[in-house]
Amino acid sequence: MLVKINGSAVYGVDAIPITVEVNWMNSGKDPSIVGLPDNAVKESLQRVESTIKTNGYAMPRTKVVVNLAPADIKKSGTAFDLPIALGILAASEQISNTESLSQYVIMGELSLDGAIRPIKGALPIAIQARKQAFKGLIVPKVNAREAGMVNNLQVYGVQHIKEVINFFENGEKGLESIAINTRDEFFTSQYEFDIDFADVKGQENIKRALEIAAAGGHNAILIGPPGAGKTMLAKRLPTILPPLTLHEALETTKIHSVAGKLPENATLISRRPFRNPHHTISDVALVGGGTLPQPGEISLAHNGVLFLDELPEFKRTVLEVMRQPMEERKVTISRAKVAVDFPANFMLIASMNPCPCGFYNHPERKCTCPPGAVQKYLNKISGPLLDRIDLHVEVTPVPFSELSTFRKDESSAMIRERVINARAVQSERYKAFPSIYANAQMTSKMLREICAIDNVGQMLLKSAMEKLNLSARAYDRILKVSRTIADLEGSEKIKPEHLAEAIQFRSLDRENWAG
Repeated sequence: MLVKINGSAVYGVDAIPITVEVNWMNSGKDPSIVGLPDNAVKESLQRVESTIKTNGYAMPRTKVVVNLAPADIKKSGTAFDLPIALGILAASEQISNTESLSQYVIMGELSLDGAIRPIKGALPIAIQARKQAFKGLIVPKVNAREAGMVNNLQVYGVQHIKEVINFFENGEKGLESIAINTRDEFFTSQYEFDIDFADVKGQENIKRALEIAAAGGHNAILIGPPGAGKTMLAKRLPTILPPLTLHEALETTKIHSVAGKLPENATLISRRPFRNPHHTISDVALVGGGTLPQPGEISLAHNGVLFLDELPEFKRTVLEVMRQPMEERKVTISRAKVAVDFPANFMLIASMNPCPCGFYNHPERKCTCPPGAVQKYLNKISGPLLDRIDLHVEVTPVPFSELSTFRKDESSAMIRERVINARAVQSERYKAFPSIYANAQMTSKMLREICAIDNVGQMLLKSAMEKLNLSARAYDRILKVSRTIADLEGSEKIKPEHLAEAIQFRSLDRENWAG
């Protein structure tokens, strides 16, 4: 008897329909799986056979052929265990209600005793099931809340194969579909942070720089000695960013779902992600890839912050692969038979010591590095990468008088309100440009029109570039940052004071910075 069961496979951040066809032959022996399965899929036959026998059913003695269609797409992972097991039971007529099976998408990994383990990509699978107008989706209990975010689709969470068999044998009864109020859960948890800018004593100039970065979507690098608070400040950046929209949250959740990074019983990701990879990371782990392409850290930071601590310690090849994704806000992983796009719209925040010993330009301690070591250390970061970083912020240690004060500093909520107002101005400004939403993404052509400055500003900028030996690439960055500063103050025009503040954030462009 031939039986067809609906499944799904995840490619990139989307799912595609897969039909699990099972045919019980009257002759031959040894079951087989066809349709470009990888080793994990081939091994499912052992798990399925153990599950069937452990739960009191019979594994067919004659040949069983399992086809995963379409057969020209490579299948991977263990999520096909459950539909294959149900297909074998239905094909051997141990499940009688086979008509109902075709109305559901069924996915899950099996243990040897029939318990159902979690899968990756439940959210995109649910979206695809709704798109194809299936009656329902059956997934592991752990993934039910994640898949239940998709409305107009009945989602059932199961813990054992017996529950699924009884559900179909009893006329689709015995299981309760999960109901998730996505909007309520999303909006109530958007502002729940364990950290706050009010925790940081002093460092007002750094807080100001990060506020500007958040308001304009600018990349930033913090340069300072160890213990000055670079990491502490960077980790608090997500607390002042505008809250995720539902569309952004869905995009972000899909990526984390595909990567298997969602916690158990999770729903929508409600806060902007903050990714902090170690400096020993490989280029594939950072940008994504693998035999079956998986998202990397830059995609997991989509709509959030990618923090690279001790930037010069990262391998140069790792940093260089970020250049194109930073410009295009996506990464394309190409293989012989497939090309997959992963979104990568993130803010880059980096930190570094000014020199190998860490105390160059320190107000109290002396740098012990030999001549030329500072420039050599800085040269670990390529010019093209620095060219994509708008704000260069020097961080100095906090004096004891600041650390010991009981003054209450400005909270993240207060800063976030100003950032949201500035982003609203930019949203209105760029409404005719769908791919641009912040000042950092302006093109050179738009720059001349949107960042026009008066004669006083022109003279100030000319003087600064000559006296501070600023490089030519600093010009556009200064204009973009000054536009953001003007937006924060609610000014339609860029004033000289806005330019003056933006100029001080180009430390690494000064020709004499490293001595």
